[in-house]
Formats: sequence, C-alpha cells, structure tokens
Amino acid sequence: MIKKLSSLDSLEEVFKRRTSIESAMDSAKKIVDDVKVNGDAAVRKYTKQFDGVDLEAFALTEGEIDNAFELIDYETLEHLQHALDNIETFHSLQMPQSDMWLTEVNPGIRLGQKYTALSSAGAYVPGGTGSYPSSALMLIIPAKVAGVPEVVACTPPRKDGTVHPLTITAITMAGADEIYRIGGVQAIASMAFGTESVRKVDKIVGPGNAYVTAAKMYVRGAAEIDMPAGPSEIVVIADETGNPVLIASDMIAQMEHDVNSLAVLITPSEALAKAVDSEIKLQTATALRKQIIEKAGYVIYVTEDLDAATAACNEIAPEHVEIMVANPMPVLNEVRNAGTVYVGEYAPVAAGDYASGANHVLPTGGYAKTFSGMNVMQFLKTTSVQYIEKEGLDSIRDTIVALANIEGFDAHAKSVMKRFS
Repeated sequence: MIKKLSSLDSLEEVFKRRTSIESAMDSAKKIVDDVKVNGDAAVRKYTKQFDGVDLEAFALTEGEIDNAFELIDYETLEHLQHALDNIETFHSLQMPQSDMWLTEVNPGIRLGQKYTALSSAGAYVPGGTGSYPSSALMLIIPAKVAGVPEVVACTPPRKDGTVHPLTITAITMAGADEIYRIGGVQAIASMAFGTESVRKVDKIVGPGNAYVTAAKMYVRGAAEIDMPAGPSEIVVIADETGNPVLIASDMIAQMEHDVNSLAVLITPSEALAKAVDSEIKLQTATALRKQIIEKAGYVIYVTEDLDAATAACNEIAPEHVEIMVANPMPVLNEVRNAGTVYVGEYAPVAAGDYASGANHVLPTGGYAKTFSGMNVMQFLKTTSVQYIEKEGLDSIRDTIVALANIEGFDAHAKSVMKRFS
C-alpha cells in the first residue's frame, strides 16, 4: 500500500494496526489476581487451560538442564557463545566506570551518585512450540553484567511439560540461577508476587503477547518492569539511493514475526516506493512464512523530503528504524524516538536480533517516545550522595532557612541553625 503523506495526521493507517494492550487488560487482571491469592494452584490451573499441560514441579532440575546441553550440537553451542560474547561486550561498555562518584561542587560540599544492582530480576523468555534462545541471552546477560545476584527465568512448557533444550541451554549459558516452566500471564504474576514454588523478584523483563504485556503493566506496584513490548515493528527511512531489494527483505523479516507486526517505508522517492512495493510482493511469493507475512501487510509513505520522513518516523516511535540514505548522519541525528537504529545497507535488523551485541528487547507500540530498550541501567539503581562539611553547610544555610520558613517548615530551618548555635 503506497500513500502520500501530506501531514502527520495521515499516519492513522499505522496507528490503527497496533495491538491494544487495553483489550487484554481485564483478562490479565483476573489471572494475576488469582495467582496472587492462590499461588501454585492457580498457576497449575492456567497452565492446564492455556498450555494443555498438567504441571507438577515448576523448576527445572539439574538433570533436565544437563540433558538439554547434551542434545545441542557443538556448532550451535559455538554460535550461542559467539552471540553471548558480543552481547556481554556491548553491555559491559554501558556500565558506569565506578560504583560511586563524588565531586566537590562548592567548598565543603561534595555531591555524587552511588550505583547499586537490583537484588533480583525475572526474565520472561518466550517459548512453547518454538525456541528463542536469542531472547534469553538479551534478557539475562544485561542483568548479570549489572551485577544482579539472583536472576530467574520463566518460559512456557511444551505439550509434554518439557522446555525446548535450546531455550534451556541459552538461559543457562546466560547465567540464570533458576528456570521455571511457566508461561503467559501466570508467569508474570508468579514472579511479581511469588508463590509456594516461585521466587518473587524486584523487576520483570521480557517481551510477550498483549496479555503478557498487560499483566506486566498491571503488576507494577509489586515489581517494576522494563517496558511494554508487543508485536515487532520496523520503519525504514530511505532516499532514491536505497536498495529496494534490501529494503523489501528487511520489511518482510519483521512481517514474518506475527500477523500484528508493523512494517513501514517512508521515502521522498516515489520511484523507490514503487520498486519496494513490487519487490515485497515478489519476495513474499516464495517466503516460508508467506501466510503470516501477507496477513501482517505493510505501508509505504511518500513524503516531500527527508525531513518530513524523519518527522513521521518520530511520530510513529517504532521499535526498529533503518536508515538507508546517501548521507545518513544528519538523519540519524534527527531520529528522536526509536528503540534502536540501524544505519547503512549492511545493518539489517537481523544483525541486532542475534549477534551484533546490541539488545533486541525494545519498546513497541509508540512507547519508544518514553521508554528505552533493554540495557544494564535497567538493573541498576542510582542513589545520590551528599557529603557536606561545616564550611559547605554554612555557605547555603541562609538559603535553606529562608526557603524552609517560606514553606512553613520551622523544624527544617532549626535543624540547620542548631548546627551553628
């Protein structure tokens, strides 16, 4: 579908395609509340209802983990390790250079920050019929790099009650301390409130469907979350120099995720728009996930210039942005709202999905306007530190007393003045 983009109001086609979390909230609330009150019994009930599995033990045993490793071939383990190393390297670069810093801002007044890792975190790793080892690496490695001492993972069981061996292997290699075979809303509720068998955590991270995302939003009083993360999205900003074969290929790569995925091209070149439109149809015809891709669909917008294209992208605030233009840096500088940005013909989203090292757990649904993607700071708290000596307090005491009196807090003023009486 090719459309002229005359104003940002014309982006309604994009916004109506997005999955609403609100539509899943009522169902998610009922399950969360049940798990909060009834613990393991409720988890078993919903696992039977949604996954068709009668669960006995939730946690995987050491024997199950060892058996999983034996089922994975050496070459696959090498690829997992390669991706793990790159992800660990990138996230290590994000760490503050020290656990605390102090700077003398005025004589006798030193201010700073102290960084402390969360005590625990829970990773929701999608699974069930498939295996997504990359998600396990992306969720658990940043927590471990940040220094979180206790990281648990929840992932849906298969029909026989087991967990895919590749998922187990990736979760274990990433450093998780415990693995639970629980999926869906009941997994989020278990980690948020704890049950007889599942540890309560301080923060829950990981993507999921609308119900999982709704559950994460609902439990925020009991456990913090990373971000709302729903169906995959891509916006490609391209000019007349863009390669239509590559652009179409990258859009299709997002469309094959899910029927609710969003793929958008924004370009000032009508010729490129038509070429990409034709190329998407051509490549879709032979795609293995053709039915999903066709249901997901795509939108191509033609704008007056690159500035208008970038403005539209910022309004959409997508999960992924690809920039394929002759001079990419000015465009990159103007992109304000995106989960992650890929620059150049040799930077497909698939690179970040698996092995470049940057994280692929990102805000969707427009939440990139206010949320960041997964990073080590998700697992670190900052505490301000104030080291004040007599000289320093004396230099600001008149201001403290004056403002305290203006606000009617006499005891505040006296707490300062008594130090000089």
